[in-house]
Amino acid sequence: MALLNFRKPKPAVPGASLESFLAGYSIEVMPRTAAKVEDFRALLPRGTRVYIAHIDGTPIEEMVDTARRLAGEGFEVMPHFPARIISDKAMLADWIARYQGEAGVHQGLILAGGVDTPKGDFHSSMQLLETGLFDKAGFDRLHVAGHPEGNRDIDPDGGDDTVMQAARWKQDFSERTDARMALVTQFAFEAEPILAWGQRLRDAGVTLPIHIGLAGPAKLQTLIKFAVACGVGPSLRVLQKRALDVGKLLLPYEPTDLAAELAAKKAADPDFPIEQAHLFPLGGIKSCATWASDHGGASALPAARAV
Repeated sequence: MALLNFRKPKPAVPGASLESFLAGYSIEVMPRTAAKVEDFRALLPRGTRVYIAHIDGTPIEEMVDTARRLAGEGFEVMPHFPARIISDKAMLADWIARYQGEAGVHQGLILAGGVDTPKGDFHSSMQLLETGLFDKAGFDRLHVAGHPEGNRDIDPDGGDDTVMQAARWKQDFSERTDARMALVTQFAFEAEPILAWGQRLRDAGVTLPIHIGLAGPAKLQTLIKFAVACGVGPSLRVLQKRALDVGKLLLPYEPTDLAAELAAKKAADPDFPIEQAHLFPLGGIKSCATWASDHGGASALPAARAV
């Protein structure tokens, strides 16, 4: 008999609250990862919102091609608009026109972007929104970034005064635009800081729906690499603790426990601003989508399998 059993456990039967939490989940891809998927309908539920991450250096043509392909397969497409890699208002208008004219895009994730030095006139998501170009183009969904564990690019002291001020501005903007808005968060690994942040938002009068970022199944080493690069905060300790457990070291991380805890909060307090899950497929799109279908019930079945 082996002393250690590293076989992956069978998926647990999903509870009703977790199924509800994963219903309508969104997922994030990049053009280069999307190109490796033969048919997204074999992986994702019909109508899934697919964010397309715009990494600095990716040509807009590749972004638009990916958007057109995903829209053609029946998915809602939400490309990133990173302020710090957009040189000026004319470039922003061009991107919007390309997405809209060539791929039928009508929604976007508006964010600062992951570069230190802006390449032009913009450095924040608020500046992009203030141009009025998204409203002029008739975008009906404008999502913005949320930071449950703070963001040292914005608050170098480790606090959250500036990000909370930005959240209040985004709340105010949501009342001036016709578009539906939501806060989409970076992934984290622990429920407590997420729930505490959600409560602080509620106390500050910020009622925008929250789409919580969850890291999909991945090897521990992969996850730690992405977590450090993306500035994940105190919840990184969950991975550090896992690395010390030889029984879990060789098993891929899955977000099931975290998702279940957040789902339970949502079920117990329907007015809490957490609305749904947003998945980061750090270990691959297929494994992430499989995890969602294993735990999300009928609504999470891929389009090709749905009745």
